[in-house]
Amino acid sequence: MARNAAQRAGEKAPPGARTVREAVSRRQPAREPAARTYARALPIVPVRARGLTIEGADGRRYLDCVSGAGTLALGHNHPVVLEAIRKVLDSGAPLQVMDLDSPVRDAFVTELLRTLPSGLADRARVRFCGPAGTDAVAAAVGLVRTATGRTGTITFSDGRDAVTGLDESTPDDAPRTGAARQPCPQDLHCPYGVVDAPEAELAARWTESALDEAGPDGRPPAAVLLDPVQGGGGVVPASDAWMRRMRQITADRSVPLIVDETETGVGRTGAFWGVEHSGVTPDVMVLSKAIGGSLPLAVVVHRADLGTWEPGAHVAAFRGNQLAMAAGAATLAHVRKNRLAEHAATLGSRLLTQLRTLAREFVCIGGVHGRGLMTGIELVAAESEPSIVTERPHDDRAAPSVRSPRPARPAACELAAAVQRECLRRGLIVDLAGRRSNVVRLLPPLTITEEQAAAILDRLADAVQAVARDHAGQAPP
Repeated sequence: MARNAAQRAGEKAPPGARTVREAVSRRQPAREPAARTYARALPIVPVRARGLTIEGADGRRYLDCVSGAGTLALGHNHPVVLEAIRKVLDSGAPLQVMDLDSPVRDAFVTELLRTLPSGLADRARVRFCGPAGTDAVAAAVGLVRTATGRTGTITFSDGRDAVTGLDESTPDDAPRTGAARQPCPQDLHCPYGVVDAPEAELAARWTESALDEAGPDGRPPAAVLLDPVQGGGGVVPASDAWMRRMRQITADRSVPLIVDETETGVGRTGAFWGVEHSGVTPDVMVLSKAIGGSLPLAVVVHRADLGTWEPGAHVAAFRGNQLAMAAGAATLAHVRKNRLAEHAATLGSRLLTQLRTLAREFVCIGGVHGRGLMTGIELVAAESEPSIVTERPHDDRAAPSVRSPRPARPAACELAAAVQRECLRRGLIVDLAGRRSNVVRLLPPLTITEEQAAAILDRLADAVQAVARDHAGQAPP
């Protein structure tokens, strides 16, 4: 299966390139704190990039399946994005306009409204906030708390951005009612410790009970916040049936439903917005990452009647980045016009099928999950016999599948880290996700071709094979 790893990782480094890379890599840990993440696992000094490819200071080339943690929907330095940025720069327009109107801002909002799910676009308001997804989550929660006059929020386990944003949305001098975290339904690791059970229905009933119980102030919470796919939590898609039940439960109780599309938006899951798979119309959408076309940008889209904030109630210094708005509008338009969401659905489905074939070959892969071009393989501890878990389809209206009565095997974070290292040796950059960082995550740009997808799978398979071989015989009897 494998070609020569050095050939696939790029040409031989030019003279002096290694010295440059080593000097830069040596200075970073001396100047920045140890909390760095990607730099620790991926010792690369990028100097050039285009599309799927990154070139390091040492001359090696890599296929990038991290895509700036999902910010690069079109890959690195896409021509339409660069053209949009140059146009603003050459025009002499201000690069920062706060919340003042401008032609660039108007074009971005127009394109964004064109892509929103039906039922929301015609009554939506777009609020710019700080440039990160956590800023947008904090703004969304603050928005609904003001509109409803309530405080608590229900969110779900492993929604990483949501938890951070909720903490930030509570003032320091306010009671920490914050977020009540509920189990997130998933087939591979049932949060209720049972097998052959309808996890989505159990989770929905749990949330329903929580909403019906009076909070500290005798009222229901201000909102329910969920992710169509939990990216950092292990690339776990929410089932369409559960999404619809959550919409029904919240609507019946006049509790706003916030959907975090920070990572799932702009075609990533095979629909323009992840929530569209279930046909659900949320009250609020949190958007960031890809909507800035690789530059920092975040917005909250909400029903007009929820916009009860007074002027100045929620401000952010960097909510008027014109370069990001131009790059974002160009990205949104390119994805829409070129039907890249459909491309992600088709290619992603094939990739998931091939990854599941790979899982049958290697016992260390305990599961494969994802949606569109947002996929992950879960590395688990070895055992004497494989414990096969067949996942239910995302749409629970289809016939249910049978799950093994045997419990899922323990997470193997060391194996996942080893796979990441072996991928890098072969010129493939992958991310780790999941509660135990044992899920190897693939987030390639939506522009990848079938040939590039095959190269990604080839290198990943080689890496898994190398790790499985090195760890053979280490499993307990």
